[in-house]
Amino acid sequence: MSAIEAYAELRRFGRPVLTTEDAATRLGASLSASSRLLARLAAAGLVVRLRRGLWSLEEDLDPLALGDYVAAPFPAYVSFQSALHLHGMVEQIPRVVYLASPGPTRRTPTSLATFSVHCISPRFFGGFATTGDPPIRVATPEKALMDTLYLSCAKSRLFARLPELELPAGFRVREARRWLGRIASPARRVMVERRLQTVLEEARGDAVRGLEQQRGRRPAGAAGRGARR
Repeated sequence: MSAIEAYAELRRFGRPVLTTEDAATRLGASLSASSRLLARLAAAGLVVRLRRGLWSLEEDLDPLALGDYVAAPFPAYVSFQSALHLHGMVEQIPRVVYLASPGPTRRTPTSLATFSVHCISPRFFGGFATTGDPPIRVATPEKALMDTLYLSCAKSRLFARLPELELPAGFRVREARRWLGRIASPARRVMVERRLQTVLEEARGDAVRGLEQQRGRRPAGAAGRGARR
């Protein structure tokens, strides 16, 4: 089988991302022969080498679609600062793509992006929406926040300092609180609940201040302080 014939066969596989093992199975070839073939196709610009043993047949593949491949053999979804930014809850664009997974925590670079995979309890895994083809799983606004709060209490302290948050319209507080019951550790559940309450109180304060500014009023109490002077 020529390289062009092999490429056509891989395209018929119907998967935009594949491993060397996938290619070997599809082509009926050995791993070493499939690896050499894929390397030749990559040199010709027909496939993209994402990392060792992982390839893309699409030149403009969305990096967010790589979650399951990066966390394999465990499932994963986009969450934490990455999902918060996608939902417009934080302004700063993360330098890496953050993933939540029941698998081990690790950092994985690829040719498209660097992924930071963070382990959460299997009971706490979920709360995402799936869109696109290939499928992209992104945490809902509520779960992205709860995932971040969940790991803000971890020993790594990576998420200990929360960025400035803006809750989107339609944010479901009840849905966010529902995930508290999925936290097995009572101590951790209490800490996450306290941090959630702080976020909600700050959001309410921001909403009140924004409403006052829209109405052209000074903050409550300002007139009284001026009068006392």
